[in-house]
Amino acid sequence: MARIAGVNIPPNKRVEISLRYIYGIGPVNAKQICDTVGIPVERRVNQLTDDEIMKLREIIDRDFRVEGDLRRETAMNIKRLMDMACYRGLRHRRGLPVRGQRTHTNARTRKGKAVPVAGKKKVTK
Repeated sequence: MARIAGVNIPPNKRVEISLRYIYGIGPVNAKQICDTVGIPVERRVNQLTDDEIMKLREIIDRDFRVEGDLRRETAMNIKRLMDMACYRGLRHRRGLPVRGQRTHTNARTRKGKAVPVAGKKKVTK
């Protein structure tokens, strides 16, 4: 079991795929890291040598902001917007969509489960 940036990466998957389990490393960065270290595409994590794992750790620590640091930076950016009380900060504070999406319908992911309004009965004629 290889541990990189505080994350246990899966041993039976290809290195390029396993690196994506680290928060902040996506497909492009994972491929770039593998190319830099010189790991073939078809290589699996459990086939890596200790030297290659050390090189992966060094490159990720040196060149990429991942896991805790990245999460902290993102949270601080959102907190800064909320403290400024700008429009985006207010949307974050209220738990509404931030980037201009409609809220009359289709904002359930941000707004949460729909709450029924009491006293709204259907009028029959």
